[in-house]
Amino acid sequence: MAGRHRLLLENAQQLVLVCGRGEEYLRREAAASPAVLREASLVVGLDGYIKAVGQADVIRNQFSGATFERIIDCSGKCVLPGLVDAHTHPVWAGDRVHEFAMKLAGASYMEIHQAGGGIHFTVEHTRKATEEELFNTFKHRLERMRRAGSTLVECKSGYGLNLETELKMLRVIERAKQSMDIGISSTYCGAHSVPKGKTATEATDDIINNHLPKLKELKLSGEIHVNNIDVFCEKGVFDLESTRRILQAGKEIGLQINFHGDELHPMKAAELGAELGARAISHLEEVSDEGITAMARAKCAAVLLPTTAYMLRLKQPQARKMLEEGVIVALGSDFNPNAYCFSMPMVMHLACVNMKMSMNEALAAATINAAYALGKSDTHGSIETGKQGDLVIINSSRWEHLIYQFGGHEALIDYVIVKGKVVYQNERCGTMSSY
Repeated sequence: MAGRHRLLLENAQQLVLVCGRGEEYLRREAAASPAVLREASLVVGLDGYIKAVGQADVIRNQFSGATFERIIDCSGKCVLPGLVDAHTHPVWAGDRVHEFAMKLAGASYMEIHQAGGGIHFTVEHTRKATEEELFNTFKHRLERMRRAGSTLVECKSGYGLNLETELKMLRVIERAKQSMDIGISSTYCGAHSVPKGKTATEATDDIINNHLPKLKELKLSGEIHVNNIDVFCEKGVFDLESTRRILQAGKEIGLQINFHGDELHPMKAAELGAELGARAISHLEEVSDEGITAMARAKCAAVLLPTTAYMLRLKQPQARKMLEEGVIVALGSDFNPNAYCFSMPMVMHLACVNMKMSMNEALAAATINAAYALGKSDTHGSIETGKQGDLVIINSSRWEHLIYQFGGHEALIDYVIVKGKVVYQNERCGTMSSY
């Protein structure tokens, strides 16, 4: 196949497709056995999409007359899909390292919250920060996520709690979408907490009557494109009825429902999400058996966050029960001032050790299923012809090292690629070549 192409990856020891037949998600047995090719190559076109995947000799013959902007010899290495982080809070100002000491001394999440810490501390600092300050720290955080293999990241607002600051955060996210080589799914999370001086009902009314109409207006004018709506459905925050009202109003303006539920107390959030047609629900440490059944039936993804349960010493989400009952299980880092983790490989490791997932299940959860949770599994989450060329190359002959090694990924990851373009290259791999 003659012509010019962007990228050729040759002779990978393992090419981890994850999916081989265009699946939207993997569950049950399928999640336990992702597709892998050996001694394989792939081609990414100038448009950033994968043009061919197959055995190295077949690809060599098929593209014998072609030219490439970049060729990478992957002999002895593994190629995986770019990782997908399905839940992050990466736009904020202020440092909460002091709260980690409080947690270690025994303070609970809600005790810190009620003492003026937690979300309200971050809200105060984020309101004061300029858009430029927020963008610069956000950009740095995204770059760290990308170096650890993430090529698609869900990014929430939620540290404004008033319209002005929520829009400031969403503008920062929109700016990164336009200017950075990384995929972003943006989430309006104005119902992250009840603002000081308001009741939950007043906050709900403000969101429905003021915030969401403004988002609709900005979407129509092309200024801000928000993908998802989120609510922190929790005892002492937004109850089930307030959550229902906000999510329903968001759905009516075209936003995907993707919200926090059943984290600290059983709230029947999973049942509500299934009823409303939610694309995904996060946390679920306190989900009911009925909620698990409802999510499986509704094909509503469970975005599990092993960092949160680990750092807050919460009960672990019931990953095994969910997998066995046919729930689509995804993973996220929950990066935020309370769970300061940029690394999906570490998230997968924690999921395996603490939530008893297999490495295969964790990989599916951090690729195709996380992409499904964001409504993006038609373009992301696996290495298949027609999908976006988002890839990670690791310096190991077995892909499992990406999960098995706890930390130290800067020595394991050789390249991170977005749309066929090398966006991170390990120093030992030589100088970055320009396009």
